[in-house]
Amino acid sequence: MTEIDSWLERYAENHQGLGNPVVYWAAVPMLVLGTVGIFWALPVPAQFMEISPLLNWGSAFLMATAIYYFIISLSLAIGMLPFLLGLAAFQLWLAQSPYPPLGVSLGLLVAGTVGLWLGRRGSGSFRAMLQDFQLMMIGPVWLLSIIYKRFGVPF
Repeated sequence: MTEIDSWLERYAENHQGLGNPVVYWAAVPMLVLGTVGIFWALPVPAQFMEISPLLNWGSAFLMATAIYYFIISLSLAIGMLPFLLGLAAFQLWLAQSPYPPLGVSLGLLVAGTVGLWLGRRGSGSFRAMLQDFQLMMIGPVWLLSIIYKRFGVPF
């Protein structure tokens, strides 16, 4: 069994019989967006700014995530690039908007957490929600793998 198969199987076992899968599908990206936003808002060392004004904890997290996706599955990594670039673009927009980036990110994190709970309602426990946080960056790949399976795209 490959590493991606192992991760996806573990994630799928944790998500059998979701009470409301539509809410869950919306909650996973919100949770990821909120988490990346919190990382993005953290103060950075001056050395980061010397390298690039776009280098921060959030962009470093997204780069590490992209590298890991490419290690575990080339086709899923390519499919995830628009999502990762969209996360970065949203954070860049948010930094220039009149809205407080940390406040918006915390709001998305809370909304995503509530969505996870509502999506799991009747099928999950508090421990299962903690596993959702633990496997947060596998969640979007798992959702993409379901789409790939539906259209017969190998991964």
